[in-house]
Amino acid sequence: MSTVDLPLLPLGRGRDLSAERGVECPGDLPAASDPDLVERARKAKEALGDRVFVLGHHYQRDEVIQFADVTGDSFKLARDAAARPEAEFIVFCGVHFMAESADILTKPEQQVVLPDLAAGCSMADMARLTQVEAAWDAMAAAGVQQQVVPVTYMNSSADIKAFCGRNGGVVCTSSNAQTALEWAYEQQGPDTKVLFLPDQHLGRNTAVLQLGLSLDDCVVWDPHRPNGGLTEQQLRDARMILWKGHCSVHGRFSEDVVDELRAADPDINILVHPECKHEVVLKADLIGSTEFIIQTIEAAPSGSSWAIGTELNLVKRLADSHPDKKIAFLDRNVCYCSTMNRIDLPHLVWALESLVEGVVVNRIEVDPETEAQALVALERMLSLPGKTAKD
Repeated sequence: MSTVDLPLLPLGRGRDLSAERGVECPGDLPAASDPDLVERARKAKEALGDRVFVLGHHYQRDEVIQFADVTGDSFKLARDAAARPEAEFIVFCGVHFMAESADILTKPEQQVVLPDLAAGCSMADMARLTQVEAAWDAMAAAGVQQQVVPVTYMNSSADIKAFCGRNGGVVCTSSNAQTALEWAYEQQGPDTKVLFLPDQHLGRNTAVLQLGLSLDDCVVWDPHRPNGGLTEQQLRDARMILWKGHCSVHGRFSEDVVDELRAADPDINILVHPECKHEVVLKADLIGSTEFIIQTIEAAPSGSSWAIGTELNLVKRLADSHPDKKIAFLDRNVCYCSTMNRIDLPHLVWALESLVEGVVVNRIEVDPETEAQALVALERMLSLPGKTAKD
């Protein structure tokens, strides 16, 4: 597929139903300036009682997170929802792939609601099923497909998880990526290769820094170039085939800023998420998942200085919660997760009040076949040793 084959969505007009870029939000949203929004959200949630369970991702804005029954990373939240079978409605204040995971894990009678269908994930959108299947066919033509085990990051659509499920692969989180890759490399003998989707940075950082592979062992598959931009020999020589995808927030952090911060404060600690670029991770003091970042700051001594490379809403919340520590954002510019921030108070109020009125809006449903195949890959992950509940 070439770039000209990809549908364009200028200024949010139109929909591409094969991606996570839905933009329609039927119904009348309350005005963002409505001073009664907080009270309306509180009343609607109170009226629904135990029928509703609100999940709040760590990257959500504070105005939304205050109404969450639980907070956490995507897979942890999906499992929290599954642990509440009495909840008729699961309102997921996150992005589309997260709501899909919640729908996969919860009971059929439970209904998962995403307050704004435009809350997608740019990383997940970078690996579409048609592109991945084309790459899989190209690997077969190159004679290497039988050696390849697909591994997808949790931050991917349900159909990519299903692809891994039906092709002997597994899902991973940023907490268990090392364990998942170690499992993958045991599947096809010494010549095993891994196709890592959709985040090249997490795949590269895990392979090189935790598994001991070299950068030369890694190649990048570009879905917009013929044969991924690789020769058959490069595919045969590679041990890690990285999909050309990245997080639009974590990909912004640069090694130059790390150098500037260290020059200004030699005692500063650089703490980053493994979705950051390899050059940034190499200069960091500590690398870990969102939960690891939170726990590290909670355990840090008073007066310590930190620069954190992850989404700004979370960094601000950590700084506000720990005024005894110096906490800075690892970028010169303000950078929120723009799609996560589509879930705002007007959308949450609209979704909750609609449920009170007996109208289920923006329900996220994964078709049964995709759900069954995705669950295979998720269950393989859950059977791995170590922690599997965190991103």
